Amino acid sequence: MIFPCTYDATTTREDFVRLLRRAAGEKAFLEVGEEFRGKGWLVRLTPIPPLEIGLVRLERHRVEIEFDGLTTAEQDLFMQRFTLYYLRGGG
Repeated sequence: MIFPCTYDATTTREDFVRLLRRAAGEKAFLEVGEEFRGKGWLVRLTPIPPLEIGLVRLERHRVEIEFDGLTTAEQDLFMQRFTLYYLRGGG
């Protein structure tokens, strides 16, 4: 499967980090600033302008995912699990 490695997410940083451990399938990862690093993967979270709909203001971030040392099958498995945890409205 082909997945985008960069996308925009309407989520708070706290919610994103809260789900990351389960989404990545790892009990521990290294967090340095806005980067989160696990075994063979790196997720970078960058704040972007909020989504504003009338008086509603939703926090947004650019999510960038990089792989190092994982096979294509391992990357595919990571992304299947990762996207499952971050789906909205039916995930």
